[in-house]
Amino acid sequence: MLAAIFFDFDYTLGDSTKGIVLSVNFARKKLGYQEKGLEEIKRTVGLSLKETHFALTGKKDEKEALLFSKYFKEEADRVMVDYTELYAGVRENLLRLKNKGYKIGIVTTKFRYRIEQILSKFNACDSVDIIVGGDDVKIEKPNPEGLLGAIEYLGIDRRNALYVGDSMVDAKTAKNADVSFVGVLTGTTTRKEFEEYPNLCIRKHVNEICHDILEGLK
Repeated sequence: MLAAIFFDFDYTLGDSTKGIVLSVNFARKKLGYQEKGLEEIKRTVGLSLKETHFALTGKKDEKEALLFSKYFKEEADRVMVDYTELYAGVRENLLRLKNKGYKIGIVTTKFRYRIEQILSKFNACDSVDIIVGGDDVKIEKPNPEGLLGAIEYLGIDRRNALYVGDSMVDAKTAKNADVSFVGVLTGTTTRKEFEEYPNLCIRKHVNEICHDILEGLK
C-alpha cells in the first residue's frame, strides 16, 4: 500500500532554469571559463554542483570544483528564488495527496533552505512533510542516503514509498534505494532512457502521476 511519495525538485515540481544558468555562468566566469549555453547547462540539472563542474569542464579538479560550488551558491543566493517557478497545479495536487493521507517529501540536490524559500514564495510549505537537500547528506544522489533518510524519518517501509523524478540521477537513486520509481518527461531525459531502469510508469508531467495516485494507483 502506497504511503509516501517523494519528489525531485528541478524539472519535476518546478523550473529553475534561468537561475541555474545565471549561477553556473557566474561561477565559470569567476574561474576564468567561458559561459556555457542553455541546453548544455540544462543537461547537468540534477547533478551535484561538483559533478556539474566536472561535466562542463571535462576534467575532475576537486579543488576547482569546490570553488565552483562556492561561487555558484553566491549567485544562487541572489537570484535562484526569484527565477524559480512551480509548475501549474503542483501545489494543489500535493495538497490533495496530503488530504488523502499520503506523506509528501522532496529529495533534491538543491539546498534545503532554497527549497523552503521557493515553497514559501508560492505559499506551498504546507504541501510537504519533509525536505532533504544536498546540504543534508554526506553523499548526494544517486547515492540513496537522502531518500532512505526521508523514508526513515517518516517511519514507513521503503516498499510503501514512491520516488518521482525527471533524470537518470533520479532513476538511479530510486534503484539504489530499492524504491519504486516514476519518471516524468519535463526534464531532458527521454522515455527510452528511462525504460533502461526499473519504473512503475513514465508520464509527461508530474500532475499526471498525482492524478493517477488520486485515482487509485497503489
